Amino acid sequence: MTDPVSRTILLLDIERFSDRDDVEQAYLRRMLYDITDRTLEAAGIDETRRLRADRGDSVMELIDAGAPVTALLRALLTDVPALLRTVNRMASRSAQIRLRGVLATGFVAVDERDGWVGSDLNRACRLLDAGLLRDALRERNDDFALCVSDALYAGVVRHDHIGIPAADFHPVTVESKNGPLKAWLHGPVPGATAADGPKDHGDTGAGEAPGGSGDRPAPGVPPRGGAPEDRPAPAGSGGAPAPGPVLDIQGGTFSGGLIGGHQYGGISGGHFSGDVVLGEGGHRERGERA
Repeated sequence: MTDPVSRTILLLDIERFSDRDDVEQAYLRRMLYDITDRTLEAAGIDETRRLRADRGDSVMELIDAGAPVTALLRALLTDVPALLRTVNRMASRSAQIRLRGVLATGFVAVDERDGWVGSDLNRACRLLDAGLLRDALRERNDDFALCVSDALYAGVVRHDHIGIPAADFHPVTVESKNGPLKAWLHGPVPGATAADGPKDHGDTGAGEAPGGSGDRPAPGVPPRGGAPEDRPAPAGSGGAPAPGPVLDIQGGTFSGGLIGGHQYGGISGGHFSGDVVLGEGGHRERGERA
């Protein structure tokens, strides 16, 4: 067995491979190899810098540690989805190919039978088979779901290199027979939206007004007990306050604005009961004020 050597580990697996017949499986394997080769070429990694192992429905690549991981990540995030769209656009429904991928780093040794040995490789395989990664691919419209190891995230992704937005990766914990594994999933985490509740839209004004249409923002609620906030005057008002009476029965105040060319306003303080009628010709106040 060779001495363990630091490698970049790339794993790609075909979704629902065993559900296809022999002819479809042979086609999918050709597409998998073609996509893998094109992706590595786009990252500037030729055949002299990698070793490949065939696993039937998946492919495993051991890549020289000196090869640029950032270039490989960019290719995985851009080239793989584009290649999958191109292939699936021309394929029948039964020949659609969707992939799960894992990118990791670690030490791997090669034995006398060309087998690969290493705990880092074992953990990468556990990530590839994780139910969470399978669910992520199943729930999204894209044909590719990628997970990176915690070590690769810490060493590369978190630094937010060009074309590798760290904000698009989310921490996940994967249960395996060797215990929990921490990793980082690219894209939405399965079930995270429902578990986290409604999104906070912040200051975007998004949200539906109660009982109204979602096409307009929910109205703001003025502070209780204080003066109404200033509002801009409507066009042609000459700087007068915006129209519309404000009635506070509990506080005993009534104020108004410019309506039909007349200034309305009046009652303030104490207790008021009765009706206030505003019209084009003036205003009437009925009731009594204590």
